[in-house]
Amino acid sequence: MVDDKEKNMKCLTFFLMLPETVKNRSKKSSKKTNTSSSSSNSSKLPPVCYEIITLKTKKKKKMAADIFPRKKPAPSSSTTAQQYHQQNLSNNNLIPAPNWQGLYPTIRERNAVMFNNDLMADVHFVVGPPGGTQRLPGHKYVLAVGSSVFHAMFYGELAEDKDEIRIPDVEPAAFLAMLKYIYCDEIDLAADTVLATLYAAKKYIVPHLARACVNFLETSLSAKNACVLLSQSCLFEEPDLTQRCWEVIDAQAELALKSEGFCDIDFQTLESILRRETLNAKEIVVFEAALNWAEVECQRQDLALSIENKRKVLGKALYLIRIPTMALDDFANGAAQSGVLTLNETNDIFLWYTAAKKPELQFVSKARKGLVPQRCHRFQSCAYRSNQWRYRGRCDSIQFAVDKRVFIAGFGLYGSSCGSAEYSAKIELKRQGVVLGQNLSKYFSDGSSNTFPVWFEYPVQIEPDTFYTASVILDGNELSYFGQEGMTEVQCGKVTVQFQCSSDSTNGTGVQGGQIPELIFYA
Repeated sequence: MVDDKEKNMKCLTFFLMLPETVKNRSKKSSKKTNTSSSSSNSSKLPPVCYEIITLKTKKKKKMAADIFPRKKPAPSSSTTAQQYHQQNLSNNNLIPAPNWQGLYPTIRERNAVMFNNDLMADVHFVVGPPGGTQRLPGHKYVLAVGSSVFHAMFYGELAEDKDEIRIPDVEPAAFLAMLKYIYCDEIDLAADTVLATLYAAKKYIVPHLARACVNFLETSLSAKNACVLLSQSCLFEEPDLTQRCWEVIDAQAELALKSEGFCDIDFQTLESILRRETLNAKEIVVFEAALNWAEVECQRQDLALSIENKRKVLGKALYLIRIPTMALDDFANGAAQSGVLTLNETNDIFLWYTAAKKPELQFVSKARKGLVPQRCHRFQSCAYRSNQWRYRGRCDSIQFAVDKRVFIAGFGLYGSSCGSAEYSAKIELKRQGVVLGQNLSKYFSDGSSNTFPVWFEYPVQIEPDTFYTASVILDGNELSYFGQEGMTEVQCGKVTVQFQCSSDSTNGTGVQGGQIPELIFYA
């Protein structure tokens, strides 16, 4: 009876929710039922059952972060998600608070907690050379997901079940940087560890981290580190980085050869640089750089610092130095007195300079081609007037930007419009107020409307999409030509140069007219 009453109550509830037409129809049928029931009180009507259909609507799938938004821990909580992450960088014995999983809404953040953490670690790495090792925890599943090498190591056919793995050829800081990427999906690179991190990424086949390392190296590439990066790029088989290194070495050859990094390159890289046809440097600078490298190489090989040992470590690379192409003064005061050349070699090279019948030499006697500078001319015409362009120690300045990396070697300047004259020029190149290069020199103009080059001591590296300020202060008694119909954008070969006025200009130079008609650069 109780069950029947509950069923009838459910049916009544549904009945009350029906529309009016359905209710009336049900009432008529109930009257007929009552008439028949008077004749047979013992028969009972069965409960009427209805099927209620639920309509489903498509809803946007929510991510874990939407369903469980991050909540700030209570002020009394001593450990936060950020503290976990920061502590894991240096402390792998961190014990998370109970229910730490609730602090992190996404699987990425929960994985990040495991970074450099002994919690649930099922493998340990002893990283670094003997005497400088560091023991780091790992989790096989996470590592295998991030690297095919780790997958083969832990789950492959030849997997070994070791609790501790020694990695002597990777620096601990670089290995940690790789683990941080695998666990946290974060790339944290530093100038002093990026090469070691690139090595680790290559060894364990983590291509996206390797690409980030290469991009970092390309953006931080300069004459100081170009030779070392060239050596490493060949080792890592990174052709794009190799090409960028050659661009810097060719354009800023003297700076690159005089850098400390040049002495750290291997013998094969030394040979490739000495053989380079487009090296933009004086040959005496190349010779002195090779001797500096030989001195450091003697120390690496534990050899006494003697002339004989320097020549020994240089080997056949000595003959790649184009000594016969040096200026005679450079040879007489430099290479000839270095002691590296034998007496016969010295005599033959002197005869090469002076004799009509030149002796055969083992040294390359053909001068390097170097680089051909390009000139970006920003004016469509030039002119002169009786009261312009005059110089009284005021500054002519213009701002420019390029869309590709170039190396500014100097400026082309106008000369006298009143016959031949000499000018003293102080040229300067700045970026956001910081002086990148400057030089003080003199040039002689012949009275024509041609431009006359004034050079920096070394080419200055210019990065794309950034405005630089080119300035010159001229000192001369004569009036000069000046440019007209200036262009805001100039296409010079494969390089696009944009110009805009500079607030440093106090002598009238701007985009439309004035001085500094040309930028001289290597690209």
